[in-house]
Amino acid sequence: MKNFLIWFVYNILFAVGYTLMMPKFLMRMWRRGGYRADFSQRFGNYDSKLLAKIQEKPRIWVHAVSVGEVFVALHFIYQMREVFPGTGFILTTTTSTGHAQAEKKISEDDVLLYFPTDLPFIAKKVVRLLKPIAVVLTEGELWPNLLRRLTREQVPVFVINGRMSASSFRGYRKVLPFFRRAVALVDLLMVQSFVDKQRFVDLGTPEEKVVVMGSAKYDVARPDPAGIETAKNIMRDAGMNPDGMILVGGSTWPGEEKVLLEIFVRLREIHPKLQFILVPRHMERRDEVETILKASGLAYIKRTEMGGDAEMLKREMLKRGNGDGEKPSVLLADTTGELMGYYGIGTVVFVGKSLGDNDGGQNPIEPAMFEKPIVVGPHMENFPGVMDDFIDAKALIQVADAYELEQQLKALLGDAEMRRAYGERAGTLVAEKRGVVAHSIELMRERIEPLICTNLH
Repeated sequence: MKNFLIWFVYNILFAVGYTLMMPKFLMRMWRRGGYRADFSQRFGNYDSKLLAKIQEKPRIWVHAVSVGEVFVALHFIYQMREVFPGTGFILTTTTSTGHAQAEKKISEDDVLLYFPTDLPFIAKKVVRLLKPIAVVLTEGELWPNLLRRLTREQVPVFVINGRMSASSFRGYRKVLPFFRRAVALVDLLMVQSFVDKQRFVDLGTPEEKVVVMGSAKYDVARPDPAGIETAKNIMRDAGMNPDGMILVGGSTWPGEEKVLLEIFVRLREIHPKLQFILVPRHMERRDEVETILKASGLAYIKRTEMGGDAEMLKREMLKRGNGDGEKPSVLLADTTGELMGYYGIGTVVFVGKSLGDNDGGQNPIEPAMFEKPIVVGPHMENFPGVMDDFIDAKALIQVADAYELEQQLKALLGDAEMRRAYGERAGTLVAEKRGVVAHSIELMRERIEPLICTNLH
């Protein structure tokens, strides 16, 4: 009776919360466009052609929330298929940006869907339609109704590259009766760090279910020569020098762009040819960021303006006061999917969502694989184990505030040997930490191999 009441309360609260969130979903659909496509899949609605493909063979269902998790999920699928040839996969994402990245990389043999809404009747419908052999969650979104339905259908559930941020820990503590019952339905949690494990255990997860593996993002960090060449061509088309000195601000969040631009102006007094590639985390903030750029007085160009009419672009530059042949010193990279290339050509990299009022941080492994010197702010809570690795290896510089950020950027730009040493240590660290996905598959193998063999033969 107690369990029934707890799940009843959860479903009431979820239904109310989802209804209240609907205006936000609709706004995203309007702003992002891609969010609108296939929206009905979130309610378990699939057209007949797609459903036929889903059901043509048994499949493992892999879920990734957004872009970062998608790359981990795709790498897992690739390695899993090497171990078990012929296995089919369903990949689900929550965000349209993650979906767009997955669409570019997923095998034609696999199926890409949006993750279903966690209501009981939808979870039941989706599990019955997809008929997964097993479910693999990247990082660990634990939706109770889906987990309950999978358990009833005797489908094992695994978490790879699991993590629990401090904010998630605080949030789960407030709904502890729901969380404990949901996490109990997971067969094995493979987490990134001892901090993550302790948080899961503190919330009532049996310790034997949680294994520390390290971050799978080391595995997916692979330099892309084509992406670097694309970034160089973008710089040339913008009238900038891809072989010159470049500061990259990667995945920046509100407040960071203004700080970085102010620092950039002062650094240009020391290095007049210094260039800046500014990559906001969310492209829909382009107008907000452009307003800050205009106020800076710097000559800049937007990535979304490029590739069109050259004369029109010239007129746009003149409107901004970038006339008299002045070339842009700032590229506002207001598109998605090109950040890795910019990291590859950067001289020094700042990784965003880590300064000021922001918290959590973005992934420092991505620039590290290019052997770049990296600076981050004080707030990197989303990467506790990774940050321990980097700090122990002296593979990045963490600053306390904007003043320290400027001093460290000045030091790096003025010292080629310092840049080389930090970059080399970062690249070595990434290479040494790879192998998490393969190890995760080995831990899952005993439970999952009989199911795959039974379904494929």
